Amino acid sequence: MDSPLGELLLVGVQSRTAPGGVALTSLSLPGQRNAPTVQTQWRRDVRPFTEAVRQLRAYFAGRLTRFDLDFPTTGTTFQERIWLALDEIPYGTTTTYGRLAEALRVPRSEVRALGAAIGANPLLLVRPCHRVIGADGTMHGYAGGVERKIALLTHEGALQQALV
Repeated sequence: MDSPLGELLLVGVQSRTAPGGVALTSLSLPGQRNAPTVQTQWRRDVRPFTEAVRQLRAYFAGRLTRFDLDFPTTGTTFQERIWLALDEIPYGTTTTYGRLAEALRVPRSEVRALGAAIGANPLLLVRPCHRVIGADGTMHGYAGGVERKIALLTHEGALQQALV
C-alpha cells in the first residue's frame, strides 16, 4: 500500500482468527534493513489485508493511535519479550533504550541485545519500535531509516516539526 513513507509491503499467513483470513507477519518499507524480499510463490492480494490497510490509513490520517491487528511473530523468547514491551509505549511519546531495559530488568550488559531485538522487529509502525530513542534524544538506528523515524515521531507529536 502507498503511504506518506513510501510503499509499504504487508506480508501475512493464513489465519482462522484474523480479519480477512490473513494474520500480518511483516510490515516493511522500501530500502529497509532485513526486510523480506518478495518471493515468487507469494501472491499480490490486498483483500486479506483490508483491516490492516484501513488501520494504517487511519493512523496516517491522525485518527488512530493504537493498532488492533492479529500478528503472530516468530522471534526468540527474548525478542518476543522486547516486542511486547514496544506495544506499551504510548502514541505521542518516546522512551530510551536504557529506560526500556530498566523496565524489563534487562541487565546493562544486554542493552545491545535489546537494541538488536528492537531492530529485528518485523512489524514497523504497527509495533512501534520508532518510539525508542537514544538517551541523549538522538535518533538511533531505525530499520526503515532515521529520516522515517523522525517523520513518524513528528506525525505522532513526539517531536516538534522543524521550522525552515
